[in-house]
Amino acid sequence: MKILYVETHAVFAANVTRQFLAQHAVTIVPDTTAAQQARATGAFDVILVDYDLDDGKGDTLIREIRAVGDRIPIVGVSSHDEGNAALRRAGATAICPKMQFDRIQAAIESAVHASA
Repeated sequence: MKILYVETHAVFAANVTRQFLAQHAVTIVPDTTAAQQARATGAFDVILVDYDLDDGKGDTLIREIRAVGDRIPIVGVSSHDEGNAALRRAGATAICPKMQFDRIQAAIESAVHASA
């Protein structure tokens, strides 16, 4: 599966990718601008989006994706409940809090199934 992971903290993203997403092709980008550029140049099966990004909030990115009618599975992955709630309201298909990242595969599968 090709995953776009939008996460400001590169070391965290690299660690969780290695530990929990090694079976996938993961592209890590730090902000909404890079996420939109990556989406324009590549096809992804799912997007993981953090709430707090360098150039804005993840819910804005999700709203932009949903505004054009894109139903790609999106998993919100914030470290705090408020961020996850905002990501869900914006149109995230599933949520996986960072403290429960060992459950990310189940969240991805749930999002993919819900978007099918």
